[in-house]
Amino acid sequence: MHQFVDSLWGHSKFKTVQTLRAVTPFGGLVSFIAFLKQAGFCEQVGRFMPWQLTSPNAIAPEQTLTTFIIGVVIGARRFAHTELARADRALHAMLGLKRWPGADTVRSFFHRFTQASIQQFWRPLWSWQMGLLATPAEGYSLDMDSTVFQRSGSQQGACKGYNPRRPGRKSHHPLLAILSEASFVLHGWLRSGNTGSARGVVDFLKEALAIKPEAIRIRCVRADSGFFDEMLLGYLEWIGLPYLIVARLTSRLKRMAASIQEWKQIDEHYAAGEFTARLCGWSQERRFVVIREQMREGKEAVGRKLIDVPGYTFRIWVTNRPENPEELWRDYNGRATIEQRIEELKNDLGADEFCTQNFWATEAAFLAVLFTFNLLSLYQQKITPQAGYRQPGTLRTAIFLCGAILGRSGRQAVLHLSSSWGGLDKHNPLLDEVLRWSKSTSPKLDRAGPFAVDSGRILQLNPAST
Repeated sequence: MHQFVDSLWGHSKFKTVQTLRAVTPFGGLVSFIAFLKQAGFCEQVGRFMPWQLTSPNAIAPEQTLTTFIIGVVIGARRFAHTELARADRALHAMLGLKRWPGADTVRSFFHRFTQASIQQFWRPLWSWQMGLLATPAEGYSLDMDSTVFQRSGSQQGACKGYNPRRPGRKSHHPLLAILSEASFVLHGWLRSGNTGSARGVVDFLKEALAIKPEAIRIRCVRADSGFFDEMLLGYLEWIGLPYLIVARLTSRLKRMAASIQEWKQIDEHYAAGEFTARLCGWSQERRFVVIREQMREGKEAVGRKLIDVPGYTFRIWVTNRPENPEELWRDYNGRATIEQRIEELKNDLGADEFCTQNFWATEAAFLAVLFTFNLLSLYQQKITPQAGYRQPGTLRTAIFLCGAILGRSGRQAVLHLSSSWGGLDKHNPLLDEVLRWSKSTSPKLDRAGPFAVDSGRILQLNPAST
């Protein structure tokens, strides 16, 4: 039965009624879903899925993963939040799903993963994603960093360790490797909270480079002082990769930086110098570059103060690259984007929120979020390159959020996009880019299908095909 409600401002009234039509707030996902289809997402996920369910009533594992990915894209931050779209029949039709799994089904999907099946499933998918990347002539910067995932409870691997925000609380300590220029996560590990930043980093890097196709070149490995480790430096030198890593300021390095006599003045506040040193336990001498910054009022100087040189702060890197110190300094400043990517993973996609008692299930969910981040990044690179990089949360509000109604025209499913949200004027150019995108895919990925936008534009989605 309808009701009459007063508007908040003014004296008008409006009537509430019920509709049987399928309505979705996420009609703007139409171009992202078309991108997944064009890229061969369904085929790749199905190809590497380590198990298949035999029950006639079971939802296919690849479809369960798809709903998790879409849930994360639209804002889910818990497994329970993936049910946000469970009643969204219009979105189900866009995805070609007959049923939307509940939170327990999604959680059970990740609980199937073991250490072996994680390797079997996720690593090949990463190689497939990297095959979609464009390769710049100069190569990619590979930035490594770790972060802290706060935990409350007794989950496997949750231990007391470095936790600057909540000291003494349990956490996980993930390790990430990101291709800076592409805003693409090359590799990720979930680790115990009491693990140091550089622990296992050589094995981690070996795995990351094994995923990378040969056509993609790494021009430099950049990392902060947590990775100032002789084993890592030796490994990078052995495989011939350039590196630029912040030095941990030991007493000896401080003395050597303070004793530099020849400084090259960059401007009135900055100067550059360098020296070589073989630290205790090292196999050889290595080059260190130093940036000295003059402290001044109104500007917080970055770096560490040295007692022997008052009025200045110092930043020191170890490197095997031959460029001038000031060029290396400017190059390293580009690494700041990895902090932004980590914050986006946490704040926009809830990477630190999907946690279960089982460690491998938690890591599988963590990798699924990283996988989703990469899909969003690839979507932007292929479909909206002129717009530049946009955060996942910005994509959600600027593109994916669009009221739409599912209807029919004969046997043809039709999605009516609301003109007040941009409608076809906004989303048709994105669909045009999807269809123009040249990608070698299976012949099965034809562009025809029984799903259309209300302008009559045919979209390659078939409610019965997935």
